[in-house]
Amino acid sequence: MSEPRPRGIGLIAVTIIVGLLLDLIPLPRAIEAFWPPWALLVLVYWSLAMPSRVGVGVAWIVGLVQDVLQGTLLGAHAIAFALAAYLTIQVYQRMRAVPIWQQAITVLMLLLIVRLILLWVRELMGAGGLSWQFWMPAVTGTIAWPLVFFVLRSLRRRYQVS
Repeated sequence: MSEPRPRGIGLIAVTIIVGLLLDLIPLPRAIEAFWPPWALLVLVYWSLAMPSRVGVGVAWIVGLVQDVLQGTLLGAHAIAFALAAYLTIQVYQRMRAVPIWQQAITVLMLLLIVRLILLWVRELMGAGGLSWQFWMPAVTGTIAWPLVFFVLRSLRRRYQVS
């Protein structure tokens, strides 16, 4: 007897692409600092929901695409996203067992780690002039986590992604 084929790779890809596109929306400078890192939040969700299908390799590729789309140093987002996916996979069983507000705290830690890596890359490049706004995507991403979680979970259940 054969095992059932995994389903939903198209939905996973579409949601990641939507996350990348949301990150590309041109925004006024005042709003841009408060825009959550949508692609990263989508990656964290899929790493949490399907760690065997969306892992470090997928996160690395999405990070490289993010670097190209945003014109940042090639590999900066890739290493940050890969580390976030790795850490998510390491704690996914514990994250699944806690309420959404506790998941949001873990997501905040992941987003802060990603921001620290991006800060480190900025400093290596000599791009100083950092303000408090650099850290705001981690805060707004944490606030957006319940929305991302519930929307993607409902899509995963509706389309029976396995």
